Amino acid sequence: MCIFCKIVNGEIPNNTVHENEQFLAFHDLYPKAPVHILVIPKQHVDCFQDVQPEVMAGMTMFIQEVAKKTGLDKTGYRLVANNGEDGGQEVMHLHFHILGGGKLRWDHSHEDPHKSI
Repeated sequence: MCIFCKIVNGEIPNNTVHENEQFLAFHDLYPKAPVHILVIPKQHVDCFQDVQPEVMAGMTMFIQEVAKKTGLDKTGYRLVANNGEDGGQEVMHLHFHILGGGKLRWDHSHEDPHKSI
């Protein structure tokens, strides 16, 4: 069982931001921004490539609710989903990162041919 499934099952505590029957949003333990929230479906789905469109429709509404609840809908935020090992996904359970709470930097390393991707 993956770490996010253990969180959903209550085996590992979390700092919940918002929850409904299908989804859970909680603060990341290692934030990369002043506000860093993870959003997951409660049902295990490995990655974005495997998710059903109807689940994503519900997740879209849920993420918008989280943004409103935290005030990020007014100031702006970044929404990130890493997909698969080469995409940087570390936990193989679909999750979105909501990053905000200040002006976010953008890494332009992809523009320099001498830097790795």
